[in-house]
Amino acid sequence: MKYLVLGSEGQVGAALTSFLQQKGHDVLEFDIVNSPEQDLRIYNNPLLDTLVAQADFVFFLAFDVGGSRYLKIYQQTPDFIGNNMKLMTHTFDVLHKYKKPFIFASSQMSNMSYSSYGRLKAVGESYTEILGGIIVKFWNVYGVEHDLDKSHVITDLIIKAHDTSTIDLLTDGTEERQFLFADDCCEALVTLSEKYSEIPRDKELHITNFDWTNILNVANIIASHFPGSRIIPAISKDEVQKDKRNEPNDFILNYWKPKTSIETGIAQIVDAMQKDSTRFFKKESY
Repeated sequence: MKYLVLGSEGQVGAALTSFLQQKGHDVLEFDIVNSPEQDLRIYNNPLLDTLVAQADFVFFLAFDVGGSRYLKIYQQTPDFIGNNMKLMTHTFDVLHKYKKPFIFASSQMSNMSYSSYGRLKAVGESYTEILGGIIVKFWNVYGVEHDLDKSHVITDLIIKAHDTSTIDLLTDGTEERQFLFADDCCEALVTLSEKYSEIPRDKELHITNFDWTNILNVANIIASHFPGSRIIPAISKDEVQKDKRNEPNDFILNYWKPKTSIETGIAQIVDAMQKDSTRFFKKESY
């Protein structure tokens, strides 16, 4: 298969690109980080047309998004909304033009109407339904991240524990989440692409580990890798999801099952970041 990964330098995109290559597939990469030409906001982008035409399958992972720290600051801005509307409009136009099979990466937050991010993902879901693609809803996928300005909670807490021995939380830590290791997410995406024609479009596909944990527990797991680290919860509650808790649909378990526990996944991320410490940490690793 020749796969096109839109957003190939993002947290999921980078992991998926590597995963596909290891499986022996041809991978076409597309991400604004690579080149200004690889900007999905450009209308009638000739490079996008060329790569979509060449691809057997497209993973639409690209989005202007980051972790809670990023969303709290930017999701209610005109640039955030404009960037995502442009990239969706242009990309879906090209997918429609070439009638390519594709998966659109949505979020379990797409039903949270108070969130600009959630509403934008809901728009992407509507496009995907009309074009006959597959919608997947991500639940807090974590892995090794490239863009630390948009990093998510696990990466942020690892950096804090390493550099300062203090994990100061943005909230009181009581909000519960479901986390999924990036390798498990990649396996789910590839499995769905391989079974594309048999996946019913009227079933929700939630890509998660189906295991609830709170942020305090995540902080404690991370602290166990950095002896002497202390955890300082904030007073405030979660302002991004506002403590709303969806329950994932487990239909996807008919095709794929997660393998990696949160403890094992965090251990692998800590190890990978320590091996590349100059890129992730301010304090030298010993």
